[in-house]
Amino acid sequence: MHTPTISERNPWRRAGIRPLVFWALAALLTHTLAAGGAEPGAGVAGGAVTAGMSVEQLVAEVLEKNPEAEFYRAEIAAAKAGRRAAGKWKNPEISADLGGKRVWERGRSGVLGDGLAWSVSVSQTIEFPGRIGLRKAIANQQVELAELGLAQFRAALAGQVRTLAHAALAAQEKAAAAREVAERYRSVTEALVQRDPAGPTPLLEQRIIEAATLSLERRASQAERERQAALLELNQLRGVPAATPFRLTGTIRVPAKPSPLPELLEAAYRNNFELRIRQAELEQQGFKVQLAQKDRYPDITLAPFYSSEKAADEERIAGVGVTVPLPIWGTAKAGTEVEQSRQVQAEASLRAATRALERQITDRYLALETKLEEIGRWRPEGVRHFREAAETADHHYRLGAVPLATYLDMQNGYLEALETLLAGQSEAAEYQQDLEQLTGQAVRSEAPQRP
Repeated sequence: MHTPTISERNPWRRAGIRPLVFWALAALLTHTLAAGGAEPGAGVAGGAVTAGMSVEQLVAEVLEKNPEAEFYRAEIAAAKAGRRAAGKWKNPEISADLGGKRVWERGRSGVLGDGLAWSVSVSQTIEFPGRIGLRKAIANQQVELAELGLAQFRAALAGQVRTLAHAALAAQEKAAAAREVAERYRSVTEALVQRDPAGPTPLLEQRIIEAATLSLERRASQAERERQAALLELNQLRGVPAATPFRLTGTIRVPAKPSPLPELLEAAYRNNFELRIRQAELEQQGFKVQLAQKDRYPDITLAPFYSSEKAADEERIAGVGVTVPLPIWGTAKAGTEVEQSRQVQAEASLRAATRALERQITDRYLALETKLEEIGRWRPEGVRHFREAAETADHHYRLGAVPLATYLDMQNGYLEALETLLAGQSEAAEYQQDLEQLTGQAVRSEAPQRP
């Protein structure tokens, strides 16, 4: 009877694979699987998660790929096409007549002759000097308005992306902290189950911790839902399918102290998109008033013509016709009054927008100052100390040196401190975004001093 050798008994040796190679492949496979599941929930849905993306990288991608920007680009193209058309004369018109002619002499019977009669003319309207230039100026303002609309959209889009990204980052941290404490509770519950209960107190404490675990799991689920909602909206702004997974990196950045309020207001008077749009509209309306005033002077239409008639004899006529409208009913004056009234409305709209802008900037400035003062009172290592205190409370509760109430309060205190810090940073960042959009200039940020 044949006794199999070691090589024959080992299927890997029979396949020609050495043990060292096998263990290397196994280690590589294990590392790959661990890396794939190292960060559950990092994406929106199942699937491969792309490499980490910072907030500013996300803003750049959205500004490049957002599909709604095409609407504003098409508006600019339409305005430029209108500008090209505004600088041209009206198209000439050609007209032709064709008919027959019969000639006879009065008092006598019989036709002297029949023949063809036709005429052709070309007319060109010549506008009063200055109208074409005014129409071009109005069209130029329309192009400027379209470009301002695109710039305003891009600024608002960037602010929206940063706000959503900050919400996703905050929710991600809250969910991670809630899971950390919930896992701590589960570990303590397992330890309590293994103890020999002496009286009802251990059982009651176990039930209290189990209830707190359920509450924390719900808290983590809500934070995860907030993160997913923010990522779904970000995917929509990126112009990709909503379920496309991606991962945000970084933390919420705390704004630096802004410039003095008078400087911010001065910058807003120069750069604010809403004011610039109102100013462009007012300037455009001024050109419309001038154009309406020139409408009081009539256009002249010149029409060279040529006609030929053949019957008993032959006639050929060539000449130039002139057409001038008679301004009898005063419609041009009424049009001027309409445009002047709209100019008054544009001036009032600009004043109202200026007052509203001043109020909004002052409100956001004071809110940001208050929030920065609040953040300044926090110790930079505060959250880390709360986390360490929660871990210490967990350790000593297992040893029986800390009562249950203190243990639970310390865990909740850690979570509430983290949520308070994240909420304060998110609000400060949102006020910063509002100020940047209102003033049209960036507010520098500094990284938060937080572990």
